[in-house]
Amino acid sequence: MGPPPKKKLSAGAIVAIVLGSLAVVGGLLYATKAGLDGVTGSFPQATHELVVPETLLAGRYTLVSDLSDTQGKEIEDTPDFTVKDAKAAVGQYKGEDDATLVLSGMYGRIKNGESSRTSILQGAATDKGSTLVVRPREFTPAGYGVTVSCQVTTSKDALGTTTLPMCAWGDDNTAAAVALVTPETATTDPQDIDLAALAETTVKIRAEIRKPIG
Repeated sequence: MGPPPKKKLSAGAIVAIVLGSLAVVGGLLYATKAGLDGVTGSFPQATHELVVPETLLAGRYTLVSDLSDTQGKEIEDTPDFTVKDAKAAVGQYKGEDDATLVLSGMYGRIKNGESSRTSILQGAATDKGSTLVVRPREFTPAGYGVTVSCQVTTSKDALGTTTLPMCAWGDDNTAAAVALVTPETATTDPQDIDLAALAETTVKIRAEIRKPIG
């Protein structure tokens, strides 16, 4: 007879899980609260910002909701002496086959941007209901000159256990995470997620949304 077919989550259920848990935004809040403690030195100059465009990756993903002024407001209002002039850039996107992509970032003047990507993932992994299954790995996709860290967590709720892969980056002016889930990958074994592919997607998105100021 063989094993029963895997459960396939609806697009609505995926959006509820990804946005409802606020794992990505929660990771950013963790970064601003705790991840940069003890950093000394001057603040870098503000040279870049993040935008939330109508489409990403040559139209593969279309903006459903710009959440920068709602969920993102929590990021801006969180006190932190190691980030100056913090602004949020948070968006939910829809792709083919009911794919949900969530971009959650902040920009400003960050004393230790590289450490922020670690803190973002730590925050997401310790978010209520989340379990870290695949520990963070670093990737430096060719041609982009930036390192991102990627991990896989699972989230358990009334609908079952959902697999949530994400990658994060951080630099002097920007820090963000990208989570990408489809109805199929939501129920995939976390060990089978292609994090290298997600890392490449993440640096491509970074290149599109990180813009020089002025």
